[in-house]
Amino acid sequence: MSEEERAVRGPWRVFAATAVGVVAVFLNMSGLTVALPTIARELGAGPGQADWILLGYMLVTTALILVFGRIADIVGRRRLYLAGLLVFTAATGLAAVSPSAEFLIAARVVQAVGAAAVITNNTALLTDVFPARTLGRALGWNVTVASVAQVAGPVVGGAATELLGWRGLFVVCVPIGLIAIVASALVVPPSDAIGARRSCRVREPFDLSGALLSMAMLTALVLALTPSATATVAGWMPWVCGGAAVALFAVFVVVQKRRSHPLVDVALLRTRAISLVFAAVLAHAVSTYAVVLLASLHEQAAGGVTALKAGVLVTPVAVGTLITSAVAGPLLGRFTPRALATAGLTTTACGLLGFSLTLSTTAVPFRSVAPFLFLIGAGTGLFMTPSTSALMLSVPADRRGMANGLRSTTQNVGYLLSTALALAFTTTGLSEPARQAAYEGTLNVLASGELSQFVANIRVTGLVLTGIAVTGAVICLAFPTSLWTPRSADAAGAADLTANADPHPATTRRAMP
Repeated sequence: MSEEERAVRGPWRVFAATAVGVVAVFLNMSGLTVALPTIARELGAGPGQADWILLGYMLVTTALILVFGRIADIVGRRRLYLAGLLVFTAATGLAAVSPSAEFLIAARVVQAVGAAAVITNNTALLTDVFPARTLGRALGWNVTVASVAQVAGPVVGGAATELLGWRGLFVVCVPIGLIAIVASALVVPPSDAIGARRSCRVREPFDLSGALLSMAMLTALVLALTPSATATVAGWMPWVCGGAAVALFAVFVVVQKRRSHPLVDVALLRTRAISLVFAAVLAHAVSTYAVVLLASLHEQAAGGVTALKAGVLVTPVAVGTLITSAVAGPLLGRFTPRALATAGLTTTACGLLGFSLTLSTTAVPFRSVAPFLFLIGAGTGLFMTPSTSALMLSVPADRRGMANGLRSTTQNVGYLLSTALALAFTTTGLSEPARQAAYEGTLNVLASGELSQFVANIRVTGLVLTGIAVTGAVICLAFPTSLWTPRSADAAGAADLTANADPHPATTRRAMP
């Protein structure tokens, strides 16, 4: 093989290897939502434990995205990425053999540590090995792989649960993780082989205080939003955790302002356009992520359907996302990010409203709910590309990597908040046996009054998420129209690729797919 062929094929081999790791992580993350009732039923998990089976993973992953970005610069991306794959795969195996809910929660927390290392370094590894002329295409395909894995998770999780029980999803992910480890070890180059731009980069010191504050702040926030997990200790605990979250956030901002090399460059948020994009990303993530969970809980608890059928029910979300993601890029040549992002969140709001109003105390016919779920997914695909483009065009070239890392963290925080709010609201007002039955998917065997209350809670939750989506659309309307013009699109894209290929010494690559 010639040097030219090796130069062309080498980066795409790295892409193929890292894509397998992305599939394992995102399948596991989204696939567990439809398996949760079966897990709660077979392991005897209480409502608080069921909450933490989902939230523990999301909390740790979110808190470590920025932290591992810094650590990767110290120990090397390849080393941390492979360590993350090993930890994730080993913890997935432990989760598959969990004898109790407590053991599963612990395994999920360890699993999340590995997943955070994989997610954080995946995009950075591609940026290191791809030349500027093909980097954009590689990152686009990387986003597509992550999106497909995430939206396919409920179907895979439902099928695996149907065939192998609740342990099935973990059993499926273990061999995928092993393949990713072997393939990545063979093709991902060591840090000292990537080129002059890596060898001459100045390493910034690790902001340990910022990392600890960010993790403590997120933990307090989640505890405040999950009273089922904290009120069992003391009724005032959720309020104390909420106050602690606010105080820790204030301290975090002050500390970051005083650091020469902060974990988060707070100055970025002083720009109106950037802060608006982050606010819209947060609103979108909060309003959409819990939809699959809500639909799964409703169908299994009210309709008594299997995990597989619940997973199939939400496939229109995946179809809508994939279709509009494919057309959003070309549409940016004709429309501004403000127009497309607003249209995306408006479409999502319409889907959420229709979904909420179609719920009943029995299983919802697929033909009735599918159009609204499709709209939710279509709005997501239409929002993601233009909002990311708006962000990249709003930040200095030497801060685009940091800005994308903040976008990923903001998005994950939104996912976490969405899940926490859904789990807290859906069982409000139910008796303890009914709450347990709701998580186990057996609520339809209880009194009709409890079932009606549960469905009403889900409907109210859906309407709240609709309001958040509408708020996000209003925020998008405030995007500056000067962010993007068809004439400047090519130049902006070229500048972005140049910045990615030859990053500023102060830029830390920690973006997730």
